[in-house]
Amino acid sequence: MAVKEHSFDVSAKVDIQEFKNALEQAKKEINNRFDFKDDKAKELNFNEKDKILSILATSSNKAKTIKDILDSKLIKRNISLKAIKELKEESASGGNTKITYKLNDTLDDKNTKAINTAIKNEKFKVSTQIQGNEIRVKAKDIDELQKVIAHLRKIELEVPLSFGNFV
Repeated sequence: MAVKEHSFDVSAKVDIQEFKNALEQAKKEINNRFDFKDDKAKELNFNEKDKILSILATSSNKAKTIKDILDSKLIKRNISLKAIKELKEESASGGNTKITYKLNDTLDDKNTKAINTAIKNEKFKVSTQIQGNEIRVKAKDIDELQKVIAHLRKIELEVPLSFGNFV
């Protein structure tokens, strides 16, 4: 009888539809809040093609409040707060503040190596293979794969980890 090999993929994918749903919920809450009632500048825009999120508000504090509202909606939809990374905060026309964020949904070389090293340092009985923006982890024992997932959830990285294709 042949021994079946099991595997899963580690990536930083973010469910775009859930992300958009969280944005829409945040926009509704912002429009209904009393502290934003008379503000002309209270925008929350997402450019899906470039994966850029921008917040425009009348002050830096209000921009951060909008970000806090968005954070709460992301958490409710099980999207890690590491999914968005601040790029820059700048003054916009009319004394407004604009904060730009990038959707952080790919594993770069640094994070891929960190994940690979974390797995190898624990001496799990698995093999890893880097496949572009994903890492495939293989083992003969499913329990070993579950130990790897538990360990990877504990390490601190700049990106949210997602585990898929568990076979």
